[in-house]
Amino acid sequence: MGDFFTTFSNDLPQVRSGLWVTVQATLLGAALAFVLSLLLGLMAGSRLAVVRVVSRIVVEFFRGTSLYVQLFWLYYAMPQLTGYQLTSMICGVVAFGLNFGAYGSEVVRGGINAVPRAQWEAAIALNMSPYKRMTRVIMPQAWAQMIPSFTNLLIQLLKATPLLWLISAADLMTVIQQIRDRTGESLTSYATLLVFYFVLAYILTMLMNLLERTARARLGQRPDKRSLLRSRSAGDPALTGGAAQ
Repeated sequence: MGDFFTTFSNDLPQVRSGLWVTVQATLLGAALAFVLSLLLGLMAGSRLAVVRVVSRIVVEFFRGTSLYVQLFWLYYAMPQLTGYQLTSMICGVVAFGLNFGAYGSEVVRGGINAVPRAQWEAAIALNMSPYKRMTRVIMPQAWAQMIPSFTNLLIQLLKATPLLWLISAADLMTVIQQIRDRTGESLTSYATLLVFYFVLAYILTMLMNLLERTARARLGQRPDKRSLLRSRSAGDPALTGGAAQ
């Protein structure tokens, strides 16, 4: 164990660099996933059948295929078709964005459908345009219901980032694995990884909880003060309330 921590201290700049790569991949992948979630989720509610069909095909394809295979296809197979090699970071961000964006689109669709019909009818009665109805009435209410599910997806995305190790990205997993190879300390190495990912996940959870409190406060709701420190789990009712429509 002493050998591990000695090597860890000596390689601290590499550890910080690997941690930054993991954080970058998480945040950039989440940003792309969020944009795709909104786009595909809104397309799913379109009045045009062709738009709904396109959305459904894209969502089912990326939900129905392995993230592992998508990552490998972008990094190893696509260069044979295009003649251009993407960096491992870009491949990771694109793969995470497409995969989690497909899941997120169902969160958006469910959140919008969960808004009471009376709210839609009231907006129409006020002669609001479709754009104003969505941005001023529907989306603010739907957004507050989407955040718990988006929190869950964000944590899942963070836990998927060790896959970057498989395409030679210098992420946190790669750096700790290199230290483990040099010291032979498997138990300490992987326990350290668990601590790193737990801390990152909890920080992201608290930030998303704060975002949820802000969204609900704008709707005139008073969330429990303890909700800021509450963790999310797959069994949390808040995770399924808006997406099971």
